[in-house]
Amino acid sequence: MQISKRERDILITAGVVALAFVSTSVFPAVKRIYQERQASIESVQLDIEREQRLITNTASWRERRVEVETKRAEIETQAFSGSTIPIVEANIQRAMTQYARDTNITVNSTRLAERLESNGWLLISQEMSFNTDNAANTVEFLRRLEASIPRLRVTDFNLTRSRNLYNGSITVVGFARSEIQVANAASSR
Repeated sequence: MQISKRERDILITAGVVALAFVSTSVFPAVKRIYQERQASIESVQLDIEREQRLITNTASWRERRVEVETKRAEIETQAFSGSTIPIVEANIQRAMTQYARDTNITVNSTRLAERLESNGWLLISQEMSFNTDNAANTVEFLRRLEASIPRLRVTDFNLTRSRNLYNGSITVVGFARSEIQVANAASSR
């Protein structure tokens, strides 16, 4: 079977049209599919790298969490607790007078506690005047305050000697969570 010149020209023209159609329609579609697949592969690779970083950082985050929880527990043991602010103030005053009594210091007077609230914490300042016949008692008193739990911090200290007696005054501060004030406000309503 022989093809005539006219048929051959039609076939060549059809081939050129088919080639033009493939080059304008099929190739761009294939290229777009290929680019989308590459983008998908890159996205999966980035996700894998991110997951691997998270896996490697998990140990350090666990260590940080343990550190933070330990510090939080330590801070909580150093803070006073109580259902109301006057109870916390009384706890601070009781601790101070107990340390004084344990070290043979006589408490002359205590002032009303002062309070200051900031950033979720309540600072309670307590002043006390005392006397003792031995200066070493005051040193032991200060050591006990330094080692106290919950922690009492000395902010002011004054000691004078008159004959055989040492007279002094001390101001300490203790801390408590200010959630106590929220409880007070709720209970007063």
